[in-house]
Amino acid sequence: MKIQINGAFPYGLQMQNLRETHLWYILPDEVKRVALLKQYSELLSPCERENVNRMGGDQLKKRALLARALVRTTIARYQTNCEMNPRSLKFRKNIYGKPEVEWQTEDNFIPPPLHFNISHTSSMIACGVTVNVPIGIDVEEKQRRIKNNVIAFARRYFSPYEVELLTAISDPEIQRQEFIKLWTLKEAYVKALGKGFSAVPFKTFTIRFRPKALRSLPGSPVSEASEIIIDSSDDPSILTNNWQFALLEVAGGHYASICTEKDKSIGGEGTMPMKLTVRKTIPFVEDVCVSGTDAVVALGGIIEQ
Repeated sequence: MKIQINGAFPYGLQMQNLRETHLWYILPDEVKRVALLKQYSELLSPCERENVNRMGGDQLKKRALLARALVRTTIARYQTNCEMNPRSLKFRKNIYGKPEVEWQTEDNFIPPPLHFNISHTSSMIACGVTVNVPIGIDVEEKQRRIKNNVIAFARRYFSPYEVELLTAISDPEIQRQEFIKLWTLKEAYVKALGKGFSAVPFKTFTIRFRPKALRSLPGSPVSEASEIIIDSSDDPSILTNNWQFALLEVAGGHYASICTEKDKSIGGEGTMPMKLTVRKTIPFVEDVCVSGTDAVVALGGIIEQ
């Protein structure tokens, strides 16, 4: 569904339960109006504006501006008590540098229990939002080139199990694509933990794919699976079931991974699907719900769109 906004700002969006995850994204090449970029700049704090202006080159400045504007306009949408100006939001970073909203609690204001995370490439900027549960996201271009040999690069960052999976793929192009998917999954997990790469190096954990059925052909994509799970390199026999993943192809040219903590209130052994809504946006201009369209293809994880 496409919503023409025409300058008004929609607010009061809600997530009905802890399984809901919302992903918003901007394609920077589609944002061209100078007046609109100026409007985004006016949303930023002086410190944010200074950081944007410090970027080298017009394209880097534009992407940095869009990233901050996307975060502000996205978070402001979920304030249900009153209309919130995105400019009024304040942010802080945790000890590992992950941004968080610093809610102002005056006048009996109860802040919404929102978590968010942002990721960007040169051609996409994305922001994921959940309620009450941590979230990490990562987006990468499908055509991202790996400077060195894929396997050599994987040995530097990935666990032996993951390197073995990639080595078993004979087609170099499929191997490169699977490397990028694994990278986004690992990045999303680390960001969901809120600790960053330095605190949780990629080699210290393994992404495992639990297939729907036995994999049919050697060399097929490893990411075609119903569930994605984590194990620790300290004890590979221990699988971590506290997190759930979605692996997507978005807007034709990007891979996106989302990692959220599971709802602890749900008992039993089964895994409830992640209820995912994806929207393409140009803040203050239009929002388009692209869930269930060709713009969003589920590649892995247990997802309900």
